[in-house]
Amino acid sequence: MRKEYVVVRVDAAPDASPYVTVSLSSKKDVQEKNGPLSSPFGKSNVMGFSNMNDMAKELNKMMSGGGLGGMTGNTTSIKLDMIEYKKLGLSVGDKVFLDLTKAESSGV
Repeated sequence: MRKEYVVVRVDAAPDASPYVTVSLSSKKDVQEKNGPLSSPFGKSNVMGFSNMNDMAKELNKMMSGGGLGGMTGNTTSIKLDMIEYKKLGLSVGDKVFLDLTKAESSGV
């Protein structure tokens, strides 16, 4: 099976090891999130608040992925060592394909 993805994020390893984490999202999910005429930096949300409780609730929603350009749960992450990452030359916005195959079992 071959699946098409878009690179949405590249992060260094949190423990300073020689790895990067590449986050992928399906092309369909990226198009639905951004829409046809959206900014490449994500959607800009302007919110009005009538009291501090509303502000706290809405801020919590935004920080959990709703409004600050974060992808919501529909991402696939791959850990690559630095040699693989440099060889692939990946950057945010690149289209990539993953080929998935099931390993043959020898019956042992």
